[in-house]
Amino acid sequence: MTIGILGAMNEEISLLLEHYKDYETIKFGGNTFYKVNSNHTIIIASSRIGKVFSTLSAATMVLHFKCEKMIFSGVAGGVNSDYRIGDLVLGVELCQHDVDITAFGHPYGYISNGKIFTKTDEFLTNLALDIATKEGYKIHKGIIATGDQFIHNKERKEWIKKEFKADAIEMEGASVAVACDNLNVPLCVIRAISDNAGDEALISYEEFLDEAARKSASLVIKMIEQL
Repeated sequence: MTIGILGAMNEEISLLLEHYKDYETIKFGGNTFYKVNSNHTIIIASSRIGKVFSTLSAATMVLHFKCEKMIFSGVAGGVNSDYRIGDLVLGVELCQHDVDITAFGHPYGYISNGKIFTKTDEFLTNLALDIATKEGYKIHKGIIATGDQFIHNKERKEWIKKEFKADAIEMEGASVAVACDNLNVPLCVIRAISDNAGDEALISYEEFLDEAARKSASLVIKMIEQL
């Protein structure tokens, strides 16, 4: 089996590369991909921030590297008041909060000829949930809202929460979900909460990025061992 693992930034995949140690570096499509041969073939990459790059990287993994399952691992801002920094959230549904064609009578987040929410793979999500629970991680299932904006003010955060019933906010998950959904590849989205997406989001994000990414990467490694 060939499994793709994406993170948005180098910080979100560096721990995986440290764990696997022996890998081949492949340049393709303006990005760098790392190929690991273990029990499975694993393709690891930093997609780069934002929906365009994450879609391109996900499609490349499926169409060029022939990945049969995908895991997106990284960090997110918390919206749900029950979430705490360091908690993990599994995206069961993802939406794009910055899509607006309401002028044509459609709701926010609706993509022409598409839908608002994209679901992830139930088997992979439940596997992640089971492992995280056994490891003693605080983990949630939730709705993740994606957009090409770093949300750092309470007004925008509250609007996204109200409009989409979102539990967390980030910048890549929904676009990867749309790519995988259209290409019929199972996807799991794992995010560690690194900030509260409020006025102090930038400070807490920088402070907790490494800790949050470490927890998320640890869960991905254990998932790969059980697939």
